[in-house]
Amino acid sequence: MPAYYQIGKFAASHGLNGALVLAHSLGSKATLKGVEALYIESGKDRFLPYFIKEIKSRSAEELLVCLEDIDTKEKARLLTPKGVWLTESDFKAQSRSGTPISLLGYALFDKKNRLGIIEEVIEQPHQLLCVVSINEQEAMIPVHDDNLIRIDSKKQIVEVDVPEGLLDVYLK
Repeated sequence: MPAYYQIGKFAASHGLNGALVLAHSLGSKATLKGVEALYIESGKDRFLPYFIKEIKSRSAEELLVCLEDIDTKEKARLLTPKGVWLTESDFKAQSRSGTPISLLGYALFDKKNRLGIIEEVIEQPHQLLCVVSINEQEAMIPVHDDNLIRIDSKKQIVEVDVPEGLLDVYLK
């Protein structure tokens, strides 16, 4: 089964012909050129493809997307506000290095101890929250200038100094 990465969500419908506004975190010049389908999660680890007819840039963080078989405002509204996912290969081709979303799939380390694989990146004004699974629990680990040790893009590693006591909640 291919891996999927969430890139954003369908924020709204646009117009009367089923166009959708895709709010994404791919970087300012994202075009999704070469991507044939976007995926919507239809259940735990089950994704339905929606094939792309046309994409136009709306702003640095938004694309206007027309999908096959979504041709009315009512059909488009059924897809809002749903998360939008790409296959791993499409994600790697589309995400810009240096953008927070490009850390998806990296291994997160507390100094030298492996915590897990980054499953989600939540951008906040002064920090990122990297979501990893620790003991089958979702853990949100802050990453900011004060605790970031290094990012190794070749090895796909993010190394941080986790605040004291934060991991105690997850390691019990």
